[in-house]
Amino acid sequence: MIEILRKVHIHPIFWAILGIGALTGFFKEIVMLFFIVFVHEMGHSVMAHHFQWRIKKITLLPFGGMAETEEYGNRPVKEEVLVVLFGPLQHLWLIGGSYLLLLTPIWNEGDHNIFLFHNLTILLFNLLPILPLDGGKLLFSIQSYFYAFHKAYHLNFYTSLSLLIILTVFSLTYMPFHLNLLVIIAFLWLHHYLEWKQRHFMFLRFLLERKRRIQKWSGKGVHVHVSPKISVADAMKQVNRQRYHYFVFGKNGIELEEHQVLEAFFNEEKRLLPIWKLI
Repeated sequence: MIEILRKVHIHPIFWAILGIGALTGFFKEIVMLFFIVFVHEMGHSVMAHHFQWRIKKITLLPFGGMAETEEYGNRPVKEEVLVVLFGPLQHLWLIGGSYLLLLTPIWNEGDHNIFLFHNLTILLFNLLPILPLDGGKLLFSIQSYFYAFHKAYHLNFYTSLSLLIILTVFSLTYMPFHLNLLVIIAFLWLHHYLEWKQRHFMFLRFLLERKRRIQKWSGKGVHVHVSPKISVADAMKQVNRQRYHYFVFGKNGIELEEHQVLEAFFNEEKRLLPIWKLI
């Protein structure tokens, strides 16, 4: 647990919102908000630690947090779903605890209502299917189970972007003076901008980590029928994170294992070659 705590950082946007709260005299709400967000993110981190994920950094945000890991989409979908869900699940015992504290003299109805409001707000906002919220990550986990990683990544990004546009229009129309919400939406737009710029790099990191793990693969294998003219780079775009692949092409059903095509992908002289030339 101490190892996890050392990796916790507070995002500047969170500091800004905490500062706004302090200047306007809402100190108790600030403490509540920080505590809720911290517990939420610890839920993610503890589950990730349980599965022995390599956690680089944990950033606390006003609506939850972001944990940077070195897995790059190569963990089983089941693990990823549990890691994502273990954050929102913390709100259940937090809300239950607030009801219990009502039975004590240290917690009054006003404290309970404020605490309940922040819990439900963070919980529901986090479940929106927009990146990097938990809902967006959960949607990606489901999409990457059914589709190749490359396709799932782009499908998830465009879905998230579409919903962010709707959220932005709604917020500017009905809550144009809600400063905290506007700051959070600005952060979400910045995240999408950076995600778009790094989209090719994200796919490369996924394949690079997969290459490192491929010799230890113990999952289910699947045959992928491709044209012999397809390039090595395009063949790798058909890789699903959950399976080991056998690429089959030609009239005689020539077969290449995924590790062979993956090795060629990271060879600059072979990356753009037709897959049949790897024979």
